[in-house]
Amino acid sequence: MKIGELARQTGLAASAIRFYESKGLLKVGRRQSNVYREYPEEAVMVLTIISDAQHAGFSLEEIAQLLPDEASAWKHDELLAALRKKIADIEVLEQRLARSKSELQSLVELIDSKPADVGCKENAERVMAAMEGRRRSTLPKQP
Repeated sequence: MKIGELARQTGLAASAIRFYESKGLLKVGRRQSNVYREYPEEAVMVLTIISDAQHAGFSLEEIAQLLPDEASAWKHDELLAALRKKIADIEVLEQRLARSKSELQSLVELIDSKPADVGCKENAERVMAAMEGRRRSTLPKQP
């Protein structure tokens, strides 16, 4: 199959397909006499796996380590370990994002709770003082 057909079947740009090929993630079956690339049928599956893995947060280097040379040669234990590690990484990221979201919501509430008789400058000082107090309360205690 030529690159145009592969691009249509996978929804990827031809430049992306050539990029994956240059990184060693996708094998070209052979080159025709006119220098066109000829891709095997399993290239659709390989590109789908690469695309899905990238969307799941895997780097190209991680994908390269996991992709087998042949579709039937998956390294079961390594694949499961990599998937479990990525899940753990995502859980850590979720916790960090939840903390960031909570801090931002608190900041919005603090800014939004500006007393009617307080000007912008005084409110900014009030917010900054409150933020400094929160920051100090989360620092480790000095002996």
